Amino acid sequence: MKLIDQIKQVFAGFRVAQETDWWVEIITTKPHCTYYFGPFSSHDEAKAAYPGYVEDLDGEGAQGIAIVIKRCQPTELTICDEEEIQDN
Repeated sequence: MKLIDQIKQVFAGFRVAQETDWWVEIITTKPHCTYYFGPFSSHDEAKAAYPGYVEDLDGEGAQGIAIVIKRCQPTELTICDEEEIQDN
């Protein structure tokens, strides 16, 4: 592959990343789950919204809450450890 083609691929990937929406990823240790909330058009919009999601999860008894705001395209909005769910 020519260098110019490699450079074009890098910039094409960067452009796609810039067009991806912002999401709030919340990971809890108990239950062991990953939740995605969004999409948001900006980092600031996601940052303003996440406290409400944390409050809801806290009210449901979730523990070990970690928040990440990032650009992504989640295919599932809630991902939980199946073994933990079956044990309860």
